[in-house]
Amino acid sequence: MNKRVTDIAKKLGIVDILNKYPYEMSGGQKQRVAVARAIVTNPTLILADEPTGALDSKSSKILLETFHYLNTKLEATILMVTHDSFAASYSKRVIFIKDGKLYNQIDKGDLSRKEFFSKIIDVVTLLGGGF
Repeated sequence: MNKRVTDIAKKLGIVDILNKYPYEMSGGQKQRVAVARAIVTNPTLILADEPTGALDSKSSKILLETFHYLNTKLEATILMVTHDSFAASYSKRVIFIKDGKLYNQIDKGDLSRKEFFSKIIDVVTLLGGGF
């Protein structure tokens, strides 16, 4: 388990804070620690509510690539709620909800992440700027 913790901490860039108390960490560091705690046991289902919300762009990308690895290589299902089109573009499927109802859904299929991002932006535009 110690090796797994260290490997995840390295991937998320939090090795230097493993022995710190929460009051000694930034919001982004706390969020990455929460993610590390959630994935250390190789869960089959990960529920993520705005997981990149308190992270800078570099940390967000690392987290999203980690989620992608967990999904594709370890076959974990990830249910992520986000208003961030960039974060959503890392998924295989995006479901859009407007006023509490299913508005639209799009599947990535064989599209590149960039092409999928563009499709997401198209739907967001139709929604009025946010989803």
